[in-house]
Amino acid sequence: QVQLVESGGGLVQAGYSLRISCADYGQTFSRYDMAWFRQAPGKEREFVAAITASGGTTYYADSVKGRFTISRDNRNRRLYLLMNGLIPDDTAVYFCAASTGMSMQTRDYDYWGQGTQVTVSS
Repeated sequence: QVQLVESGGGLVQAGYSLRISCADYGQTFSRYDMAWFRQAPGKEREFVAAITASGGTTYYADSVKGRFTISRDNRNRRLYLLMNGLIPDDTAVYFCAASTGMSMQTRDYDYWGQGTQVTVSS
């Protein structure tokens, strides 16, 4: 079972950095491919970044490539998203999710956290 809880969101100025985290309170974190998605008001949930179970391969949406870095710590059952060069368009609720297969589609993820709000002011 996977139980995901995000933290670390907040209000930052454009150009600054923020790192958000996702903790798994279950016991099987290392078996899952993990991803971050985000949802802005009035918009559909969209893919941000993903990482394989081993941490060896990462994927990014074009909109965040070069600015965001996804990483994981399997020993401590943590997923991270380091966001540099934040812009107002990055404002959204950020969700972590777990899947048994790598995907960029929300429908392929079995477990979700409750989300953490990230707001970027101009």
